[in-house]
Amino acid sequence: MSLVLLTLFLVLLVAGVPVAVCLGLSSATVIVAYSLPVSVLAQRSLNALDSSPLLAVPLFILAANLLNAVGVTTHLFDLVRMIFGRFRGAVAQVSVFVSLIFSGISGAALADIGALGAVQVDQMKRQGYREDFAAGLTVAAATIGPIFPPSIPIIIYAAVANVSAIKLLLAGIVPALLLTALLMVQVALIARFKGLPRDDISPSRSDVLRKFAISFPALLAPVLLIGGLVSGLFGPTEVAGVTVVYALAIGFFIYRSLTLSAVIAALRQTAEATANILLIVSAAALFAWVLTLDQVPTKASGFLLGLSDNPLVLLFLINLLLLAVGMVLESIAAILILAPIIAPALTLAGVDPLQLGIVFVLNLMIGLLTPPVGMSLYMISIITRMPISTVIRGVLPFFIPLILALIVVTLVPAISTWLPNILMK
Repeated sequence: MSLVLLTLFLVLLVAGVPVAVCLGLSSATVIVAYSLPVSVLAQRSLNALDSSPLLAVPLFILAANLLNAVGVTTHLFDLVRMIFGRFRGAVAQVSVFVSLIFSGISGAALADIGALGAVQVDQMKRQGYREDFAAGLTVAAATIGPIFPPSIPIIIYAAVANVSAIKLLLAGIVPALLLTALLMVQVALIARFKGLPRDDISPSRSDVLRKFAISFPALLAPVLLIGGLVSGLFGPTEVAGVTVVYALAIGFFIYRSLTLSAVIAALRQTAEATANILLIVSAAALFAWVLTLDQVPTKASGFLLGLSDNPLVLLFLINLLLLAVGMVLESIAAILILAPIIAPALTLAGVDPLQLGIVFVLNLMIGLLTPPVGMSLYMISIITRMPISTVIRGVLPFFIPLILALIVVTLVPAISTWLPNILMK
């Protein structure tokens, strides 16, 4: 039964059918062919969406859309440019650092690229950077978003793998900072050996202070979010709701740039993005149910534990698997299909669930940069009207810090576990 299911899924995927349809159609075909209860189609699909943590997904998407409509991204970019502008390769460093700041609002790589991509690439090209370098750095820096809270992939992984969403979100902070540092080191090395230009901005101290005052409400959003999680006042869903209210408040009453038409446009964009994600979630629930009915998770656990009982060896094997899967499967779908199979086996082998969650998500975020299904590559190509081959050429050097960060997170569990264990005591 599982073999038929997987074969149908792969045939549909290779044929170019959307992932949600691949999951749902292959599952429905097997359910009907093997005379399983047809009522499962509706029951499992609806039950998968009846989840409080998943409610955070549309709320965080809405918050990011609202803050982008307010013009927060431009203020943040200008502020960081003023601070780092004296250094060689400054605009490139600014792109990485602003991605870190905005990741504390958006929670998704594609949201980061949509909000920041055009601004980042245009600024770098205007300063004399090569367009392939600009596009490659932009998509590489966007991988920070799904690791740093509020991460939508982490929230979905936590719901699927039965891990504390709050702890897992906090577990992503140090790895995200590590990834940011490694990307900035890579930019510094390229700036030194290839002579990247300095920024042409020369602000006075009063200009910096004025821009900081303007940007302060935007900078405060990630602080409020993480503070709410750490204090225990809010769970992920409540924090998402508070972030939406905060975005509306600063948009209407502080920046006064948010209009009713902009709110409606943000709601429309949120509905479209949420529908895409939740359709995959409901279809993947059917897919996972069929696999579970055929005892695939149990068999997979036995197979993995039969290969080795060393947690580190198993983690590296999973890294190779997930990097390959990320090349051909959309990240949310991969989490929903593979997490219920892999997580129990590796947890049983002694891998910390928090470390496994971060390793899992980081692998799949690297997959967003790898063809043929690298969504980040296609999105920046569409936004900048740049050939996809140019984008791929530009992103290749940045696989070094991304893979290095993955290796460090794999080798050192404390990178993921130290902060949540300290803060949640």
